[in-house]
Amino acid sequence: MSASPPAGGGSAAASGAEPAVNPWLIAITVTLATFMEVLDTSIANVALPHIAGSLSAGQDESTWVLTSYLVSNAIILPMSGWFSNLIGRKRFYMTCVLVFTLSSFFCGLAPNLGMLIFFRVLQGLGGGGLQPSEQAILADTFPAAKRGLAFAVYGMAVVLAPAIGPTLGGWITDNYSWRWIFYVNVPVGILSILLTSRLVSDPPHLKRRAASSMRMDYVGLGLLSLGLGALQMVLDKGQRDDWFESRFIVTLSTISAIALVAAIFWEWNHTDPIIDLRLFRERTFAVSNAMMFAVGFALLGTTLLLPLFSQTLLGYTAKEAGLSLMPGGFFIMILMPLVGFLLGRFQPRSLLLFGWAWTSFALFRMTNFDLSMDFRSIALARFIQAAGLAFLFVPINTAAYAFLPREKNNAASGLINLARNIGGSVGISFVTTMLDRRTQFHLSRLASHLSPGSVRMQSAMHGMSQTFVTRGSSAAQAAQQAQKMLETLVGRQAAMLSYIDNFKILAISAACMVPLVLFLKKPKAGGEVHVH
Repeated sequence: MSASPPAGGGSAAASGAEPAVNPWLIAITVTLATFMEVLDTSIANVALPHIAGSLSAGQDESTWVLTSYLVSNAIILPMSGWFSNLIGRKRFYMTCVLVFTLSSFFCGLAPNLGMLIFFRVLQGLGGGGLQPSEQAILADTFPAAKRGLAFAVYGMAVVLAPAIGPTLGGWITDNYSWRWIFYVNVPVGILSILLTSRLVSDPPHLKRRAASSMRMDYVGLGLLSLGLGALQMVLDKGQRDDWFESRFIVTLSTISAIALVAAIFWEWNHTDPIIDLRLFRERTFAVSNAMMFAVGFALLGTTLLLPLFSQTLLGYTAKEAGLSLMPGGFFIMILMPLVGFLLGRFQPRSLLLFGWAWTSFALFRMTNFDLSMDFRSIALARFIQAAGLAFLFVPINTAAYAFLPREKNNAASGLINLARNIGGSVGISFVTTMLDRRTQFHLSRLASHLSPGSVRMQSAMHGMSQTFVTRGSSAAQAAQQAQKMLETLVGRQAAMLSYIDNFKILAISAACMVPLVLFLKKPKAGGEVHVH
């Protein structure tokens, strides 16, 4: 292990001189397209009914608009570092922006569902390379002391975009057309390409690597594409198809397991692997990936639970549900620069201990939810959770690169983004499955206490029947209406209890990350440490 100069932008960074371009201009430039890409993972959700109606497709068929994007996105994420080494990171990044922008335009023009899904696949392939490339660019552009602030800018885009996506998507769809949720990417993409071409350059170590001969790893590419694609489809479709009761899910799970295990053995022994699994031998990087998986799990799990709770049990509209998340998103946006500033004065371990403890507390606090909650209480709960999440994202990213040689930044960024992506997919699948299973459990448990011979049961039924009679129903009709009302009340209570169970499990999972923080290495005083 030896000390190295901080990584910075281009050759200037490598030599310790001032970069030719203000690094903050580079940070803002590469964040533009990344923000739009992350926004596209959630902005189309609320427009699915409109898309289905416009293209004469069923509701179930229209969900492939989301699945196709997620699958192709997951496939390209870990491969972005390899492609950056092959053709140069700047060229790869600009190619990704171009593919994302053009496919967004054609998504808006799509005449039928098949063409829309095809262009969503291309959009996911282009978008999947943006986040890892941006992280690697920031890691090379900024020295270790300022890297926290740089990752804060990136983190603001990654965390804020999913928070405002559903609300923005609903507003665009209601006031214009669902096609405009894709068209809005076009001007941003064009601006990003123009700025990137003028401001961003590849560092010398990457230019040397790109110029050297690299063998195309077709086997690794195929195994990873098959394994990650099948895994993403299992996570996305599993609950809807009742998991392993479905032959389709069993087949995809088997394919994914075999392909990914084979990929691990193949990539470990390949000269120019698509993904560099040897990076996980560095303890801090491995722990950072585990924690980033947990961040995706908790963030997207609650991002799904809170709007679903407010819409299904409290009767909110999609727009109102989205608005309840927005204060938390903006609070994260405000806090992240502060966290980046604190990283220049405190170790990532200290901030992460606070972040995980606070996130666990905020999630445990959500177990006090009930059916009489108002909008302010839900928004406040998300607001409190946001404080913890802000102290996780930036320190994890900063710690992940602290002990890696700068030539490994590309490979590292692809893996850590894949960890968050898969964590989010697992989180969404987990909470939707738990909601269904725990609702059935609580429904059975509550129903077992509703004995027809119970005095309290008879009194409640009589009171409800009398209410319906006073509204004009006959005695027989009133009895049926009272029975239905009781079933509805029991169903709502069972669903409420299942939400509480989910929040409790998410809180426990966050608490389990606290001891994991202690496995992170302490950085040496005086700057960045690289392993050679």
